[in-house]
Amino acid sequence: MPELSSSAAESALDRSERPGRVSLLLLLAGLLVGAAVGLSFVANEQAQPIILGLLALLAMAGVFCLFAFAIGAIQLTGQGTRNDVTKAVVDAAPDGMIAMEEGGRPIYANAAYLKLAGSDTFTNLRPVERVFVGSPEVSEAVYRLAQAAREGRSLSEEIRMAPPPGGTAERDFAWFRIGVRPLPLPRRPVSLWSVADITHERERQENVFQELQHAIDYLDHAPAGFMAVDPKGSVVYMNATLAAWLGHDLAQVGSGGLRLSEILPDDLGPVLVGGKGEPGEVRTDRFDLDLRRRNGHPLSARLYHRVAYGQDGRPGDSRTLVLNRSAGGETDDPQQAAELRFDRFFNTSPVAVATLAADGRLVRANASFARLFGTLPRTGDGSEVGPPVRDFVVERDRHVIEAAARAAAEGRGDVPPVEIGVSAPVNRSARIWLSPAGTAGGAEGAVILYALDTTAQHQLQQQVNQAQKMEMVGQLAGGIAHDFNNVLQAIIGYSDLLLASHRPTDPAFQDIMQIKQNANRAASLVRQLLAFSRRQTLRPEVIHLGEALSDLTLLLKRLLGERVELDLKHGRDLWPVKADVNQFEQVIVNLAVNARDAMPEGGRLLIRTANMIAEAVGALRLNGLPGTDHVLIEVSDTGTGMTPEVMEKIFEPFFTTKEVNKGTGLGLSTVFGIVKQSGGYIDVRSTVGQGTVFAIYLPRHVPAPEVEAPEALPEIASPASGTAPAAAAAPASAAEPPKPPARDLTGHGTILLVEDEDPVRAVNGRALTARGYTVLEAASGLEALQIMQEREVPVDLVVSDVVMPEMDGPTLLRELRKAHPNLKVIFVSGYAEDAFRKNLPDGEEFNFLPKPFSLKQLVETVKTTMAG
Repeated sequence: MPELSSSAAESALDRSERPGRVSLLLLLAGLLVGAAVGLSFVANEQAQPIILGLLALLAMAGVFCLFAFAIGAIQLTGQGTRNDVTKAVVDAAPDGMIAMEEGGRPIYANAAYLKLAGSDTFTNLRPVERVFVGSPEVSEAVYRLAQAAREGRSLSEEIRMAPPPGGTAERDFAWFRIGVRPLPLPRRPVSLWSVADITHERERQENVFQELQHAIDYLDHAPAGFMAVDPKGSVVYMNATLAAWLGHDLAQVGSGGLRLSEILPDDLGPVLVGGKGEPGEVRTDRFDLDLRRRNGHPLSARLYHRVAYGQDGRPGDSRTLVLNRSAGGETDDPQQAAELRFDRFFNTSPVAVATLAADGRLVRANASFARLFGTLPRTGDGSEVGPPVRDFVVERDRHVIEAAARAAAEGRGDVPPVEIGVSAPVNRSARIWLSPAGTAGGAEGAVILYALDTTAQHQLQQQVNQAQKMEMVGQLAGGIAHDFNNVLQAIIGYSDLLLASHRPTDPAFQDIMQIKQNANRAASLVRQLLAFSRRQTLRPEVIHLGEALSDLTLLLKRLLGERVELDLKHGRDLWPVKADVNQFEQVIVNLAVNARDAMPEGGRLLIRTANMIAEAVGALRLNGLPGTDHVLIEVSDTGTGMTPEVMEKIFEPFFTTKEVNKGTGLGLSTVFGIVKQSGGYIDVRSTVGQGTVFAIYLPRHVPAPEVEAPEALPEIASPASGTAPAAAAAPASAAEPPKPPARDLTGHGTILLVEDEDPVRAVNGRALTARGYTVLEAASGLEALQIMQEREVPVDLVVSDVVMPEMDGPTLLRELRKAHPNLKVIFVSGYAEDAFRKNLPDGEEFNFLPKPFSLKQLVETVKTTMAG
């Protein structure tokens, strides 16, 4: 809108103006003169009171004027001058302004608004609501502004009028920015409306937008590809040419639908956009590699990649120019075609290849080198070289790679391969071959480097070594446990004999009890060793983990104490599993105690259960975990966490990070053995300072379909079987059953006791003889067979050790079954029952008693077997 002249500015309307008038002053003076003349015709006595009254009125008026001037109600000419300047500025403003009182009564409008509204007096002055009337969009915007004015809020709207209001009729349309805001007047609410013509501003924006559209169109259809990538690896822009080459839809680009890893070879995306540079550095690199099309086919390309680094050295968004180097993409010249073929072989080779300068600095590298060493596969022009190759090797191996590089640079062709560790990414290793390039003075460098990623091979070798070590330790632990159990069996047995012959009041009774209690503690350690070596005896049964964990809640809360919060989260409709309940509880308790010790200042222990379908288990990709349905038990804490070095040894027996006398180092090894022997899998994740998660996967138990048995008559119990008729067992009484009387452990019959350890055989024989049995003793399996052949009176029961010289227990049983097919047998052993059951024929019946056991347990087992 053109600037207003001074005459136009003077045409503003202001109903709030109160200008001073000389006529009023002359009228007041005339009235005073007339009063004085009139009083001259009045007698002095009558005029005096009137004069005094007039003087009093004038005095009061003067006092009130002084007070009004003091409080600012009356201002002098200077303030009026300042108001005149402010008013002149507003009157001459290029934007239209109108002030409205409550009720829609205009009290001020500047010249610009009068011209816009086509008004010259308050009589024909139209408010904004009547000036801007048109399309529904305009009416809605004006209504919102009017509503804001009534509520005392500030608001601004932009509208398009076609045709525009009066004063701008020479144009077909116009854009206006209309605003309203309340004025801070103390006595009356007034809203100030402003109207600005922004048609030229809008036209400039549209021109810029059109130019941008043309630029994008030119870039989209350029004969080269272009893309922009953010530091997270998302493609934020790609032109149509590159999208057509790669077969991607442009609608998916820029909205997070396409990532750099989808169009680059594996693991090259983070390498290309990652890393750090010098603060403020802008770097442009050239790469020759194969891009991946949407259909999986390769696209040979040359990339000019530019990235700018911030003050913190972090990369910003990158800009990349892509040239198509596939067959016919650039040229059909035979020499350049051969160069393209070589570049393709070089960049697609699965072996990491690089050329080094004589000083060991990187000149050129392929994509496999980038994947292995985490550096960009730059292709220089020979004028610049990259960092030395030693920077990509862990510090302990740098002298090895430097010595090999020097030998190759000197022209030696017999440089042996070297094994090195890669500094980044961590936990990677490689085998490197170095050989002379043959053109030491050329631009290609002096040394050729070949590297193979041996990370998987080393990890597999470490796993094999660890498995072999654990197996050897397990065998050693199992052997020690077996021999140690025989010693403990003798100690516990003779302690029971001594306790049976001493009263609790005897002075030696407590000493004998201490001997037995310490022997039982030693037996507990032996059981942990057997659990680690997976040679303990398990009594698996179908259990529901939710119920088993709920039963442990009170015990766990007492173990954890007040500083550690226990949180149980059970999955819905958990599948049943088959495991030994007691051993499973030991697993949870051991993990909870370790978690408590890792949170000395308190924390949170979460035990979570969930069903894991086969697909979810397979997606975990854990070595040794079959891809079938499993039930997950996850125990996580918020403790100190573990380093990778500690995690490698946590399941080894006697390894502990606790203080002396604070742990045996068998807790987690026991957990490992129990889980493995139960057919499960255990996985550990830990972060230093954040906590540790133990995830146990137990296979889902699917019960076999039951076969309906044919109807039969009720079974009648026989005295020998000890079973009750079904009809007698059916009724249930509401009253509590009476307390069973003490069992009678005495008996009669002939027992053959086979044990190679003399002390164990002697104490067990004395205990059975004292109960009334006839005991025959044999020190080996061959001796037992000889006794059975020479004995005329049949033997009722054989109690045999499993591991014996000359002939073990299973072999003895097979020989006895030839002449005595119904002979009852009890095996005693420090190993698990499953360890020797595989050596027996299928369906073989026997009872099992694990060592060490008390004499009472021996007698009870013998009594039950003889009666069964």
